[in-house]
Amino acid sequence: MELELRGLVARHPAARPGAPAALMALELRIAHGEQVAVIGASGAGKTTLLQALALALPPHAGSLRMDGLDPWALPRRALQRQRGRLFLAPQVPPLPPRQRVVTSVLAGRLPAMGLWASLRSLFHPDDIAAAHAALDRFDLADKLFERVDRLSGGERQRVGLARALLAPASLWLVDEPLSALDPTRSRQAMHTLVDAARELGVTLVATLHQVDMALAHFPRVVGLREGRLMFDLPAARVDRALLERLYAQHEDELDGPAPDAAAPPAAPAPVVMHCR
Repeated sequence: MELELRGLVARHPAARPGAPAALMALELRIAHGEQVAVIGASGAGKTTLLQALALALPPHAGSLRMDGLDPWALPRRALQRQRGRLFLAPQVPPLPPRQRVVTSVLAGRLPAMGLWASLRSLFHPDDIAAAHAALDRFDLADKLFERVDRLSGGERQRVGLARALLAPASLWLVDEPLSALDPTRSRQAMHTLVDAARELGVTLVATLHQVDMALAHFPRVVGLREGRLMFDLPAARVDRALLERLYAQHEDELDGPAPDAAAPPAAPAPVVMHCR
């Protein structure tokens, strides 16, 4: 799916009167099949951007176009169909705690299913092999029939990502997918997600706090600060100076900044493993 934002201004419905908009006159174009990471300090507008792209938040000003069409100009039923072409993975996946993992993963297909097929799938999963294959890519195949409430936070987060692989979507919107994962699992999850998007020809937009992961796994990185676009560059051109300007006054959130090109490679730091 191709995306084009023209002077997009987005304001959260819960924002107090007079508060600045969460996104300020954003100009951005993402081609079909691109993988883009969005970085920035807390409050930069990253999640609001995903909500706008997910058609959960109408533009306050400016416009959003998807494959050349303005989705907010569509009739209500056509707008719902357009939403069915999108997959949004929030930071905390909305997984019913007593549900089996297999059912949660196959729920990614619900937008393409009729009412009765959707209800039947809650009790009789119809493609267990596909769910197993999706989970296996995130090293969770052994959790296929586990209950969601028996998973760790990191496992639930990876189940939420596995749903994307089965979704009938041409745009994946992924919000902070690594917040509950240790470094090893984070690298595995990012590698799997980006590779799967490339294989399926899906457009991927992901927000990340882990700057090093964004630079390592995404060919293009967008920097937001206070709702404004600070840069939109190939990952190889995002250097330490740019990151320090982006995270000015939020240096504690700058994790793994890009090294200076002239600096010698640093010795590898010890990795602390956390069980999940």
